[in-house]
Amino acid sequence: MTVVKADAYGHGLRQIAALLMQAGTDIFGVANLNEARDIRAVGRGWPIVMLGACLPDEVERAVKDNVMPTLSTVDEARRFSRTAKKLKRTVNAHVKIDTGMGRLGVAPEHAAELLDAIARLPNLNAVGLYSHFASAESDAAFSRRQRSQFNKLVKQLTASGHTFTHVHMNNSAGLLHEPDSIYNLARPGLLVYGVLPHGRRRVTAAMKRNLRPALAWSCRVSLVKNIAKDTPLSYGRSFIAPRRMRVATLTAGYGDGFMCSAAGNAKVLVGGKLCPVLGRVTMDQMLVDVSKIKSAKPGDEAVLIGRQGKQEITAHQLADWTGTLPLEVLTAIAYRVPRVYRGGQAA
Repeated sequence: MTVVKADAYGHGLRQIAALLMQAGTDIFGVANLNEARDIRAVGRGWPIVMLGACLPDEVERAVKDNVMPTLSTVDEARRFSRTAKKLKRTVNAHVKIDTGMGRLGVAPEHAAELLDAIARLPNLNAVGLYSHFASAESDAAFSRRQRSQFNKLVKQLTASGHTFTHVHMNNSAGLLHEPDSIYNLARPGLLVYGVLPHGRRRVTAAMKRNLRPALAWSCRVSLVKNIAKDTPLSYGRSFIAPRRMRVATLTAGYGDGFMCSAAGNAKVLVGGKLCPVLGRVTMDQMLVDVSKIKSAKPGDEAVLIGRQGKQEITAHQLADWTGTLPLEVLTAIAYRVPRVYRGGQAA
């Protein structure tokens, strides 16, 4: 199951879905019904699981769109059963077990009760059973407890006669660090886009060497000027030049997804060199120090994520500079930023 939530992690859902349909994806995982419809607009043959909870007023739409819901309660199951019966449809659902994430899911001790209730309801089948690691990238001990709890439950439910087409637990971090819990379906998200989950557990050198980010993010230099010592820059006079400097204005800001918290920490690549971001990031522009790049001029590329010459800025580095996670960095890239796809399949 390829997870394509949040506009395919900021990469562009429709184009990425089109590529994945040609690259071996069996099932798509989405967060909401709008994402499911975007996938259907590209190709209608793929199963889709909604990994979030369906609101009561979304149930009929989910049934009509043939989206497999995640069920955590008997009330949810009853709503889907009633709606499916009314529409003369059959709903195939995935039941989620809460082993420690706490967002969705039924407690393990009540799982059999929920599954028995689903089995009695018309027009509703539980075809999937799953759970979700809370910290597989950092907490080995807690992840083992989650895995053990889920393993035990799967065996109990199977022994009592419940059968499932798909059993799954592993997200990207689980695939890297908990290979004993792959079952017969996996749910990679961040790894699909060539980015490692951020955490304390070590990843093999081979994985680091062979994994390549799918996305690069750049903007342009719009203006270059020389400023005197003590010149204030940006809102709130948030940077005061400590010396004569050469400063470039870039055509990206927080309105494009480059976070305000980058001020004073982040760097960009101009002319193949790392250039510090100066002062507060504004909505549509930001300022960087290009004092060491005498050739910098309007129209030059400024790389926010990606390679330029021998240097590279990764989503992890930008996340560290802004005090967040690579996931947030990628999904924060705004819709107004044009996506350019290379290669015939993605285009």
